[in-house]
Amino acid sequence: MKVTTKTLDNITEVLTQIIEFTERRRDILTRNISDYQNEGFQPMDLPVIEFADCMTEAVAEHVSSQRLLLCDREHVRFGKGGCFDALPVVDSQALELLSTNSKRYLEFQIQKLSENLMNNKIAVELLNQKRQRHSL
Repeated sequence: MKVTTKTLDNITEVLTQIIEFTERRRDILTRNISDYQNEGFQPMDLPVIEFADCMTEAVAEHVSSQRLLLCDREHVRFGKGGCFDALPVVDSQALELLSTNSKRYLEFQIQKLSENLMNNKIAVELLNQKRQRHSL
């Protein structure tokens, strides 16, 4: 789901960022499944922990001061107007699995996709509920 609505407040912005991150991550994880047999392939992932830390800090700042403060990290950068960039990194755990057990590697990628889908659905549902309350 591409979110193209105007940001209503800080929490809407955080949820929008989470939705965008999970959509980008889904694409990378899907590529890990479709391309894993290619010569020289290295499985990638987005820096989930870095992004989660950014969102946690943003929510904490919102709670304490009612403002949104998005801080850059090594692989996650925020720009004006709600845009951000998350640079994919080599997934060393997946790379190890790929070299030893391709079946477990694929199961691992599917597990990550499932977790990512759940995170996306939660953020989408929270955003929808927020919009419904705002429109009342």
